[in-house]
Amino acid sequence: MQQAPVFEETYQRYLGRLRAIDIFARAELLGIGRDEGFLRIPLYGREYHVSYDGISDPTGAEATAAVRVVLCRYLLTCPDELPPLSERLVTYREFKDAGPLVSYFTTNTNKIIETTFAGRMPLLLQRAGSLGGERLVSDTHDLSLRFVALPRIPVLLNFNDRDDLFAASASVLYRASAEVFLDMESLAITGTLLAGRLIRP
Repeated sequence: MQQAPVFEETYQRYLGRLRAIDIFARAELLGIGRDEGFLRIPLYGREYHVSYDGISDPTGAEATAAVRVVLCRYLLTCPDELPPLSERLVTYREFKDAGPLVSYFTTNTNKIIETTFAGRMPLLLQRAGSLGGERLVSDTHDLSLRFVALPRIPVLLNFNDRDDLFAASASVLYRASAEVFLDMESLAITGTLLAGRLIRP
């Protein structure tokens, strides 16, 4: 994955590309809010303001480099019109271009959630609620949670707690159509952001 200085360079390059398109024309297609001079985009329930000048939170504080890159890619990758969107759920490794980042995703998303919340499922449920996570009924997992990474990109987290025979396990699923809206690096970042916000609310 990119390190912080490269994130900043990438962000500045992406801002230049955003200035060359009508970002406001994409609001309805993506299902995001539009205001005077900026777009309102929620990322795991936290709102960010995107304009041609940059990306900040509602207080005016600058977003982190990773968040800025993801939101830029979200707008730049947006198709001109929505294709039929698949409801099929897939793991990150099942996306055709995910290969180089699968190990990163597993280590920095699944494994972090497993080690942090093993034996602490009530805490996971509490933290998930603070991110707008919705608990789903599941016959196969101790806990199944639905989040919205970005509009049109829901994320499902399935978690089984440790027991006498098995360690805790976590799996993160996306709609197969998520690749319509984000490249694989940005999609991987949505996983690490989820893990990070769960362990550090």
